[in-house]
Amino acid sequence: MRKTKIICTLGPATQSPEILQQLILAGANVFRLNMSHARHEWVREMIPRVRLLAGELDRPVAILLDTQGPAIRTGDVAQDLPLWVGDQIEFTVKEAPANEKKSVSVNYDGLVDDLSVEDVVLVDNGVIRLRVLSKGDARVLCEVLTPGTLGSRRHINLPGVKINLPALTTKDHADIALGIELEVDIVALSFVHQRGDVDELRALLRSQNSHAQVMAKIEDQSAVRLIHEVVAASDAVMIARGDLGIECPMEDLPIIQRKIVKLCARVGRPVVVATQLLESMIQNPLPTRAEITDVANAVFEEADAIMLSGETTVGRYPLECVRVLNRVAERIEASGGAGYSKEAALTEARQKTVAAAVLLANSLDHSHLVVFTRHGTMARYASNFRPPRSTIFAFTPNQQVQRQLALSWGVYPILTEFAEDDPNVTIERAQKFLREKNLVEAGDHLIVVSDSLAGKKRIDTVQRRIVG
Repeated sequence: MRKTKIICTLGPATQSPEILQQLILAGANVFRLNMSHARHEWVREMIPRVRLLAGELDRPVAILLDTQGPAIRTGDVAQDLPLWVGDQIEFTVKEAPANEKKSVSVNYDGLVDDLSVEDVVLVDNGVIRLRVLSKGDARVLCEVLTPGTLGSRRHINLPGVKINLPALTTKDHADIALGIELEVDIVALSFVHQRGDVDELRALLRSQNSHAQVMAKIEDQSAVRLIHEVVAASDAVMIARGDLGIECPMEDLPIIQRKIVKLCARVGRPVVVATQLLESMIQNPLPTRAEITDVANAVFEEADAIMLSGETTVGRYPLECVRVLNRVAERIEASGGAGYSKEAALTEARQKTVAAAVLLANSLDHSHLVVFTRHGTMARYASNFRPPRSTIFAFTPNQQVQRQLALSWGVYPILTEFAEDDPNVTIERAQKFLREKNLVEAGDHLIVVSDSLAGKKRIDTVQRRIVG
């Protein structure tokens, strides 16, 4: 079974029940809703549709709600503005009237205070590069360094500039409330700057009795500088290479990606490599060889998941994209990985118990890990050790935990009831399920991580069983 998970962003190209069904059957594990573009009525339609189809196909599929975050954008322009090297363009805030012929408003009133003369401003995903010449009370005058055409509502990046925007905007609060209502499994926080941003989102979710996991999106230099504390505060991490590649020097991007993947392997956090994996397949039926190598590298580094964005929202070949990721992941996994999990920190006794189980499974041919987990913790521990040959069958009585585990590397999550009075009954039931589904064969080794009764106490145990 493929161990690297696949995330598909939903959009017009993938919203129909027919395409969704094909994506699930092709191997999609998580569906992402990008709240920068998704309308609430559309989200209310899509989540029940995904859940219904996943249930009919008996496939655990997680729902990831991705917040827009505190994005800085230009306002509307009557017509696109052509910009040439040496031109001057003005950004205004607080509805200040234009002084310059080429002038556009910005949705962030603190822009003037945060910028300094000589700072670089990047517009439209870095296509247009500007340099700050001067500042006024409500305006910033810039010189064009690279030419381009400025349209309405274009994204602005301020590399290296500390901005004073809130972690969660008014729109984010409304979107998250919708996600809580519809019981999404993961909430991704865009433009994380520091640990406090993650803590704020978690507090909001818990105050509303939501058990959604918090995923920190690493998109700028602040998050990279504070990466250790951001990762520690998060349930999962996304390396969002779009904005990150604009905010940081492009030649640093592969180094940053590897650093974050290694860190997540060491401290035990699921990590997602995202953005432009198969960008050319938005229009073309086949990927470039460079894209294949990029995907292969993420799989080799043993990221938990790889993510498709435009490829499955507006692309012409969404199903083919999932199939390409599936093929490449299976082939690269068979050739071996980077082994970053060897540096995993063992800080808790339960981690060491799972590590012993993984070591035992690695030493036996035809072995499988069977983990019983109520909250997903033990299964994630097993995933973090990246057993090279053993599938991790994670049995849980909690449906949301089952869906959330669809993100974790190598985990095959299965919903089952636990026999509270006799854990052995639960183990026997699980073994019967695996045999009936042809997931294991007679003579296979099952390395079971479970609790067991010792008098009136429950203790963690590791057992070896042979499939009959």
